[in-house]
Amino acid sequence: MKIPVLRGVIARRLLINYRVDPDCLQALLPPPFEPQLVNGMGLAGICLIRLTQMRPQHLPGFVGVTSENAAHRIAVRWHEDGKERVGVYIPRRDTASRFNTWVGGRLVPGYHHHADFTVQEHQNDFHIVVDSGDRQTHVAVDAQLVTDLSAGSVFGTLAAASRFFEQGSVGYSPMLHSDELQGLQLQSYTWQVEPLAVSRVESSFFADPQRFPPGSCTFDCALLMRHIEHEWHEQPSLGKAA
Repeated sequence: MKIPVLRGVIARRLLINYRVDPDCLQALLPPPFEPQLVNGMGLAGICLIRLTQMRPQHLPGFVGVTSENAAHRIAVRWHEDGKERVGVYIPRRDTASRFNTWVGGRLVPGYHHHADFTVQEHQNDFHIVVDSGDRQTHVAVDAQLVTDLSAGSVFGTLAAASRFFEQGSVGYSPMLHSDELQGLQLQSYTWQVEPLAVSRVESSFFADPQRFPPGSCTFDCALLMRHIEHEWHEQPSLGKAA
C-alpha cells in the first residue's frame, strides 16, 4: 500500500547524538549502507519527536492526530544510480500511539513498537522517558536549552551540525512483512536547530556492550527543533534488509 503524503507540525524534536566507532555501526547496517563519517567518527542517535496535526496533506489540520515517538537512527551513505547519497537508517521506532502501531508502514511512516512516554516540558527544560512494552527500549533524557553546542562535539559549530542533519532528510527502515527497506523523506518548510545541554542521558540501545564495546560509543551533542511545519514523502524501497 502506498503511503499518502502526510502533513503536520513538529511540535518538539530532540536529536540526541552519539559519536561511534564506524566498525560497530557497520555491523548493524544492512547493505547497501555504510556509516557516514564526521572527522573519522560515525554518528548515531535517538530522535524524540512530538508530531501534531498529522494527516494526509489534502485534509485540514484540525482532523490531524498528535503522537509522541522515538526513533533510533544511524547516519549512513550509499551509492544509487552512480551517485553518493546520505540519510539515516532507522533500526527501531517506538510510539505512544496505538494507531501508529496498527498502521505503521502502511498509512504512517515505518513499523512502530508501542511504548510508554513520560514527558515534562517547562519553557526550555525537557524531561523525557521512554519504556517500550517489549522491554527492548529504554531512553531517559534531561536537557536544557543553551546558547552553544556541546564542547568537544565532532561538528565543531552549530551551523555544521545543522547542515549535517538537514542533508540527512531521507530515512530507511525495515518493514514488518517484507525484506525490503522502506524509504521516507522529511520535507520541512523551515529549518532551525538550537543546542541543548544534557544533564542525563540513558539508552538501552547505546549502552548494550554487545553492540558497542566499552569506549566505542560516546555522547556527542543534542539539538532541539520546535514548531516546524513539514511533510513526509514516501521514497522507493531500497534493497533488502539483512
